Amino acid sequence: MTHPFPLKVVALQAGVSLATVERVVRGRGGVHATTVRRVTQALDELARQSEQVGLAGRKFMIDVLMVAPQRFTDSVRAALEAELPSLQPAVLRSRFHLHETLDSERIVDLLERLRKNGSHGVLLKAPDLPPVTAAVDRLAAAGIPVVTLVTDLPGSKRSTYVGMDNRAAGETAAYLIGQWMGREARQQVLVTLSSNRYHGEEERELGFRRALRERHRNLAIVEVSEGHGIDHATGPLVRQALLEHAGIAAVYSIGGGNAAIIEAFKQANRSCQVFVGHDLDTDNLALLRSGALHAVLHHDLGQDMRRACQDILRAQGALPPLKQAAALSAIQVVTPWNLPVLAGRG
Repeated sequence: MTHPFPLKVVALQAGVSLATVERVVRGRGGVHATTVRRVTQALDELARQSEQVGLAGRKFMIDVLMVAPQRFTDSVRAALEAELPSLQPAVLRSRFHLHETLDSERIVDLLERLRKNGSHGVLLKAPDLPPVTAAVDRLAAAGIPVVTLVTDLPGSKRSTYVGMDNRAAGETAAYLIGQWMGREARQQVLVTLSSNRYHGEEERELGFRRALRERHRNLAIVEVSEGHGIDHATGPLVRQALLEHAGIAAVYSIGGGNAAIIEAFKQANRSCQVFVGHDLDTDNLALLRSGALHAVLHHDLGQDMRRACQDILRAQGALPPLKQAAALSAIQVVTPWNLPVLAGRG
């Protein structure tokens, strides 16, 4: 295994010992397959990032731990790596720990490993559960700031939260669906969550429910959750909901799996009058262009990543503190007619 990086740099990136890296790169064997994959991933990350930032100057290692569908974590990775050059003269390198599903015990294990091995900061998307909150508090006590992404852990000692106002996002979705559906007939809106353990998704649902209750009482909610935003798990949940509820005529997809949701409507020979989702990932871009999705509530991931990195640098004393708290990310309503340049249009 050939590579242009010093072994100690690879060891830092992989979060393993120098001796372990030596065994892997020299093919000596005796290393667990999972550890080999971590070293290989570290080499890939260093190769990508070395094209964008110089490995010189004051360096900061940040860790990105996310439990989310791959289509979303891919978008976050790309956005973060694109922002790294803008943070010079500070040099940030990133290690990624990305999982579509992960139980709380494993999340805590990963956070503990980061605490023991060392990190300058952690960007975290994880469920709001007491063991996770406690692990974040231990990181904070060790001087490792944690920035929560997209979904918050408000009861923890995390440094900051970066993302949109999720309750306002839910209210925006209710406004759009309510306007398009009208006020005449009583109909149902299918609300899909990846899981009810995420604070951000709970906030979106609360905002949506409140806005419908105040302005569109003719629309009732049918909720499904625990599909984790993954197509093969979300599809059966939606098919069952369509079987049980003949009045479903619209969808607010909080947690994703939108291609599977649309396919479930086709299989049931049902039409979806209004479909509102979140995030401009590759799936949603295709669905917007086809007209299957009517609107996507989007926030600028590049801006979020830049702010998250700056928050970590502030926590490490490399940037001066803000005089006032930063605003949450602006909510953009994207339709097939105003796809931004970042989505490949224009």
